[in-house]
Amino acid sequence: MRGFRGITLLCSLVALGTSVFSQTVTADASNPAPITITLQDAMARAKVNSPEFHAALTEQGIVEQDKVQARSLLLPSVNYSSQFIYTQPTTDNIPRFIANNGVHEYIALGNAHQELNLANMALYRRSIAAAELSRAKAEIAARGLIVTVVQDYYGFIVAQRKYSTSQTAETEAARFFDISQKLERGGEVAHSDVIKAHLQLNDRERDLREWSLNLERARVALALLIFPDFNQNFIAVDDLRLPDGVPSYEEVERLAKQNNPDLAVAISAVKAGNAEVQSAKAGYLPVMGFDYNYGIDASHFATKTDGTRNLGYSATATLNLPVWNWGSTHSKVKQSILRRDQARLELTFAQRKLLGQLKLLYSEAQTSSTELDLLRQSAQLAAESLRLTTLRYQGGEATVLEVVDAQNALVIARNAFDDGEVRYRTALANLQTLTGTL
Repeated sequence: MRGFRGITLLCSLVALGTSVFSQTVTADASNPAPITITLQDAMARAKVNSPEFHAALTEQGIVEQDKVQARSLLLPSVNYSSQFIYTQPTTDNIPRFIANNGVHEYIALGNAHQELNLANMALYRRSIAAAELSRAKAEIAARGLIVTVVQDYYGFIVAQRKYSTSQTAETEAARFFDISQKLERGGEVAHSDVIKAHLQLNDRERDLREWSLNLERARVALALLIFPDFNQNFIAVDDLRLPDGVPSYEEVERLAKQNNPDLAVAISAVKAGNAEVQSAKAGYLPVMGFDYNYGIDASHFATKTDGTRNLGYSATATLNLPVWNWGSTHSKVKQSILRRDQARLELTFAQRKLLGQLKLLYSEAQTSSTELDLLRQSAQLAAESLRLTTLRYQGGEATVLEVVDAQNALVIARNAFDDGEVRYRTALANLQTLTGTL
């Protein structure tokens, strides 16, 4: 009888194991493995999916086409036109409209046109400066996107760390609460210690829920930035333990002077302002045009009519002199000079601003880098302090307040160290907006 029951129990366990295995396989099939994302992956994905970055690229593409259109105004153009004109004839088969050449008139002409206009030349130079300006703005958008990715990526990493720290703190508070209860039952501590330990446990449980919410917020923020379909099934690689070194100030200053997009924007704006002034002043100058036509203008659509060759050419040269337009040209010149002077002022300010930002951002990167060792040491000391204080409390040499303070100090120290690493990485990213790749 016992053997039969043993066999029955064994069969039940096998069936249960098979059921659990099949459920696990089904769950794995419905939930694919999470995508592993590095910081470089996040940056590449953000460039593909960021609408703000693509808006800057779109603007750059539009301005590049403006340059192509402005250049075409300086080059000869060729067109072909074909036309048939019918005019009501008189009884003598003469056109009733004296402006027309015949009852039937066929026109098929190829036209080559060239215009000499200094305003078009200035417009082309302005389009070149505008293209440089749009490229610099696109670079600003790209570097700003890097800062955003760094903040959101490492914000998610730190949210994970702080959630893990909060879990550890909650576990430690629960353990201490259990220790205080055992000591109270042994008559070694007062009930007030148990109450204090219970309050500490409640605080740690509340913190755990808050950090779970913060982790979800950070995950959503990063998912919105790097995925087109709001995919939250990903894992971010934690590389905060591998910080890059800060280069020398001389190297950073050299890179900033060469690769600063804000300075490039200001310089391009001045170039565009100068070209705009030239374009406005060209309104005072004459415009010359040349046209060459080749084809037919005859009573029959043919190269020859009654032995007469219809094919031929004509050439036209025109000269337009501006005389009077009620001060419109003078007003445009004034407007362009005002814009150019403003661009020059903004250029000098951009140069001063670059030096100030460079000094501050470099100091921020240096300070956050040197503080990392202190923050790491503080976290290690806080962990050791909690261990020793807990042992002293168990030995009756420490109070409950000392243990609680040690627990809180450890949480604060670990979170401060994580925040310090993010601060350092963000400082490097902000410095990179001025210098390009460090």
